[in-house]
Amino acid sequence: MSAGRWTAERSRGVGYGRPSFAFLLNAPSLVVIVLLVGYPIAQSAWISLHRYNLKRPNVFRFAGLDNYASILASDEFWSALWITAQFVALVVGLVVVLGIAIALLLNRPFPGCGVVRALILVPWAIPPVVNGLMWQWIYDSKVGALNGALFALGLIPEYRGWLSDPTSAMLALVWADVWNMVPLAVILLLAALQRIPGELYDAARVDGGNAWQLFRHVTLPWLAQPLLVVLILQTMSAIRAFDVIYVLTAGGPGTATTTLTWKTYLTTFDSLDFGLGNAYAYTVSLLTLALALVYFRVLYRRGEFEA
Repeated sequence: MSAGRWTAERSRGVGYGRPSFAFLLNAPSLVVIVLLVGYPIAQSAWISLHRYNLKRPNVFRFAGLDNYASILASDEFWSALWITAQFVALVVGLVVVLGIAIALLLNRPFPGCGVVRALILVPWAIPPVVNGLMWQWIYDSKVGALNGALFALGLIPEYRGWLSDPTSAMLALVWADVWNMVPLAVILLLAALQRIPGELYDAARVDGGNAWQLFRHVTLPWLAQPLLVVLILQTMSAIRAFDVIYVLTAGGPGTATTTLTWKTYLTTFDSLDFGLGNAYAYTVSLLTLALALVYFRVLYRRGEFEA
C-alpha cells in the first residue's frame, strides 16, 4: 500500500475528513466568538426590553417592546431618520459615482500608474477621528484652507463658517466621509474592471458600440456584484458614521446633523438611558439589515460570468 493511500485510509479511520472533526477543530474559536460577540449582543438586546437608566441604577423593569414603541412615536426619531437618509444617500451616491469614475481612469495604463494606485489608498488609511480633525482644520472659519483658497480665487467675498450653517454643515460632513471612504470603493471596482475580458470590448466595437454603450452593456454588468459589496459596505459605514460627526459637528448646528447613530449616543451616554439607547442601536441595525436585503434582491446574481 502506498504512503498516500495508507494516510487516506488512516484519516478515514479516525474521522479526519468528517464534518464533526472540522467542527471540533473550530470549537475553541467558536466559543471565543460566542463569549466576546454573541453574549454582548444578546445582553444588549435584553437590556433594550427594559426600563434602565443609570440615573436610577436600581430600577431594572421589564418593558417589552415599549422602548421601540416610544422610539417610533418620537418626533426626534423621525427627524434623525430623515437626516440619516439624506446623509446615507449623499455619501453612498458620491462614493459609487466617484469610485466608478476614478476606477475607470486608473484602469487605463499611464506613466506612474502604480504609484497613483498606491496613493489612492492614503485617505482610506487615515483613521476616522484623524480624518475628522483634518477636515475640521480645513473648514475652520478663521484659518481654514477652504476659506483661504476660495477667497483667494474670488469665489467668496469673506470667510464663512462652513460648520455653523445647517446646509453647509451637512455637505461638509458628507464630503469628509466620502473622502475617507471612496478609496476602498475604487480598489474593489478597479479589481473587477481588470477581470473584464478585452475581447468583449473588441466585439462590441466591431458591432458599432460607442463609449456609453460599451459602459452600459459590458462594464456595468461585470461591476454588478462588486457594486453590491460597495453599496453594502458604504451603506453600513454611512449609517454607523460617528467619529466624523463627533469631531466636526457634534450633531449641530442645532439638530441639523443629528443622525440615528448620534441620537443613539446622546440617549445612551448623555441621558444615560441604556434601555432606550440599546433600542435605538437595534433599530439602526434592523434598518441596515433591511437595506442590505434590498441590495441583495436587486443586484444578487447579476453580472455572473465564467472565469
